[in-house]
Amino acid sequence: MVDLKIIIIEAVLFAAVFTAIVFLAARKKHSAASIHNYPPDIREEYFKTHERVDVTYRSKKVILAKSFGILLFTGILLICSIIAGAETFIQGFVFTFGLMFWIGAYDTFFIDWVLFANLKMFRLEGTEHMDKAYHQKWFHLKGMLFPGLVFGLISALLVGLLVSVIR
Repeated sequence: MVDLKIIIIEAVLFAAVFTAIVFLAARKKHSAASIHNYPPDIREEYFKTHERVDVTYRSKKVILAKSFGILLFTGILLICSIIAGAETFIQGFVFTFGLMFWIGAYDTFFIDWVLFANLKMFRLEGTEHMDKAYHQKWFHLKGMLFPGLVFGLISALLVGLLVSVIR
């Protein structure tokens, strides 16, 4: 039986771990795997004074970063789903998709809209003056919906499968 108290605790812990990952990644904000997360106008301004790198979803570095993220979250959420009591594919899938939706919302509405938009540590060199560009809420909301929900779906399918195999 899935325990709601454990799920709430895990959601808070997942947000803390996610926040730590975001802040650690911000230290490498000039890599192709990070620059692709910035709105296009910020990227263009940045590339006026820095070497242009491929930041499309076809880029090897972006693919590797997103794949690593999916595998990392799958591992974390597999452990969380088992601790929460998931015993079937459906329970593992729903639990994981729910937490991935939660972290997507948390990332969009807090990390992106509040921290990313206002903390100078997230500003790319040469774009510090672009306050309005860093406050593009629609860009971040679209990213949460697609590809964010797709990544959540992939992790949920993997965790559901793994739960059904383990249990």
